[in-house]
Amino acid sequence: MQKRIDFTNCKRILGKAYNGANGKKIAVEFEDDSYMLKFPPSGEKKPTELSYTNSCISEHIGSSIFNMLGIKAQHTHLGTFEINGKVKIICACKDFTEKNINLFDFCSIKNTIIDSEHNGSGTELSDILETIEKQEFVKPKQLNQYFWDVFVIDALLGNFDRHNGNWGFLFDDELQQFKIAPVFDCGSCLLPQADEKVMNDILTNEDELNSRIFQFPTSAIKYNGRKINYYDFIMGCENKQCMEAVIRITPRIDIEQINLFIDEIPYISNLQQKFYKTYISARYEKLLLPAYQKAISGGCK
Repeated sequence: MQKRIDFTNCKRILGKAYNGANGKKIAVEFEDDSYMLKFPPSGEKKPTELSYTNSCISEHIGSSIFNMLGIKAQHTHLGTFEINGKVKIICACKDFTEKNINLFDFCSIKNTIIDSEHNGSGTELSDILETIEKQEFVKPKQLNQYFWDVFVIDALLGNFDRHNGNWGFLFDDELQQFKIAPVFDCGSCLLPQADEKVMNDILTNEDELNSRIFQFPTSAIKYNGRKINYYDFIMGCENKQCMEAVIRITPRIDIEQINLFIDEIPYISNLQQKFYKTYISARYEKLLLPAYQKAISGGCK
């Protein structure tokens, strides 16, 4: 079992703040390192106790699976934090921007392409690929491969919000060098708004499960003006580099390893354990594995 951690009494780091729309964030010291504590968003409607905490759980599981699959992601812990007598489940994310290291998101990098007519926040696939090719911060071939590797893992996790503001580069002020930042902001994976009823429906009704694989969630990235349907795009072999990423990533996926990891997560119920394992396994078996078999058999000509 992963250890339970209470972050309530950790020393706050003043003068450090984080942006982002989903939930409150503070900086603290933990085990001689800086961590960002992400609190679950309250939402406009009163959520159930389960749905209230899901985004933090999604953050932890998603980041951990990226690391399992060889794509460096932020290091996370699940823990608790007491506020006004209420204990909340939070996700602690190790801060990778300290010691003269600054984060530049892809949106800001996209804005440096001065001969492009498109703005930094636009998520049309052709614009993103154009920026990857024209930017001068890391090698375009390396960045293209990274982009598609992340896309394929987001497909496995059902991430609906990998926009230009939540991936990017780290710049070392002392060395004057850029490198790709670890994956972060995975809170929109694994149906974070699903409550107990939705989880039970998905576990007991195959149509409910299939609809959340073949129809939605979609990617935040657009193709010809519409958000990408992961299944249609990947199975349709719409992009050669994407299919190359499917071939790279799919053999790395060890469902047994993922299941064992989920079994060790504290703070979640048996229902949640079963839901996460079922959902990830189904997306692997019904989306990525068929696409992999199609790609290696030459079916994407």
